[in-house]
Amino acid sequence: MIALDLQCGVEQLGDMIAAASMIVPFTGAGISTECGIPDFRSPGGLWTRNRPIPFDEFVASRDAREESWRRRFAMEATFAAARPGRGHRALASLYRAGKVPAVITQNIDNLHQASGFAAEHVVELHGNTTYARCIGCGRAFDLPWVKQRFDQVGAPDCSACDQPLKTATISFGQAMPEDAMQRATELAQRCDLFIAIGSSLVVWPAASFPLMAKNCGAKLVVINNEPTEQDEIADLVIRQDIGETLGPFVGN
Repeated sequence: MIALDLQCGVEQLGDMIAAASMIVPFTGAGISTECGIPDFRSPGGLWTRNRPIPFDEFVASRDAREESWRRRFAMEATFAAARPGRGHRALASLYRAGKVPAVITQNIDNLHQASGFAAEHVVELHGNTTYARCIGCGRAFDLPWVKQRFDQVGAPDCSACDQPLKTATISFGQAMPEDAMQRATELAQRCDLFIAIGSSLVVWPAASFPLMAKNCGAKLVVINNEPTEQDEIADLVIRQDIGETLGPFVGN
């Protein structure tokens, strides 16, 4: 069912939240756009300005690694200035109330953690851009250290094993994190309300989780400005601004 207007959608969502015992939110880039972080696919999005650098290209080419880090540090002010929006804060309120055990996210911006979710309850399918990892030994590095090395020698390598450092994100062609995928699967299979928020639901395997939840008996809500391929199976579709839709659920 597509909500006729914002008020109708908010009321129906409120009823579904009240009736649910275990809610799993699934968030995409759309929840963070009001925080100043551009999304990827829409006009003016990151991928319309810069071609994504696949993982195999990053590994094989120092030039690709240089470009990847140049892009990341060009975005540093944007990420550093971002604060959780109404959508993040609403989900954090439901988390504190015991309705939401964890959030599954495609986002890499750390805003769910900043809103009040414990780090272990943020299931990051595509990683996190606020720190770096060695692609060899997996050691984590703070970005200020990486930036210092980048300014000195260009694309940095690990101080322990000399393999390249990369933002702790998942690039095209890179293996999905097994632990996060397993955790997301368990959450999708156990919840009784699954809310997909701000995701185009076209990137797989991440987009499989709303369908999985629905097939396991959960109610499915899709909140997104644009239509998605899973609207037809959803119990409620709200095509309204995410902040306006979720703002009423921000608690004290």
